[in-house]
Amino acid sequence: MFSFSDALLLAFGIMVVLIMPGPTNTLLAAAGLRQGVRRAARLTAAELAGYTVAITVWGVFLVQASRQLPWLPAATRVVCGVYVAWLAVNMWRSAVALPTADRREIGMKTLFVATMLNPKAALFAGTLFPAVAFATLPAYLAAMGIFTVLLLPIGLLWIAFGAQLGSGRVTWLNPAHVQRGASVVLGAFSATLAWAAFH
Repeated sequence: MFSFSDALLLAFGIMVVLIMPGPTNTLLAAAGLRQGVRRAARLTAAELAGYTVAITVWGVFLVQASRQLPWLPAATRVVCGVYVAWLAVNMWRSAVALPTADRREIGMKTLFVATMLNPKAALFAGTLFPAVAFATLPAYLAAMGIFTVLLLPIGLLWIAFGAQLGSGRVTWLNPAHVQRGASVVLGAFSATLAWAAFH
């Protein structure tokens, strides 16, 4: 298991990464836009399943590989930090864009596959989740429990956000400002990842 302070840090990191725009969140918002909150809410189960598979595979692989390559955890943190920094810059330079409403309905399989291939899964497994989470079952269940408790409401928030955009009630919201604010948070987060990799 891990300490209460480690659990709080894990929860904070998970929350920051989950709430940031990305392929899964864009699909959730698009589903809310097209299908409404009630019909799209079930997609959070596909998101959870996709992340669970990807995080578990990445985590077990990194723990096993680090026994032969002790430098791998630090290198993974550096790569993840660079990825988050790139994501922050990319978000600053581009506007949030939801797929147009005339495309086909987003289903469970689509969201599951998109989430399983989401680079955020490697970030969770290689940087945010403690290594012990992939070494013992109680620690794994505790970490995934924290992840699940945070993922479900955040996923629903993205669906509700898309539904509100579809209703025309948030015309005052400037997507560029939202995205730039998120990019600043991501930039700060990437700096903490870089610090952790070298300390």
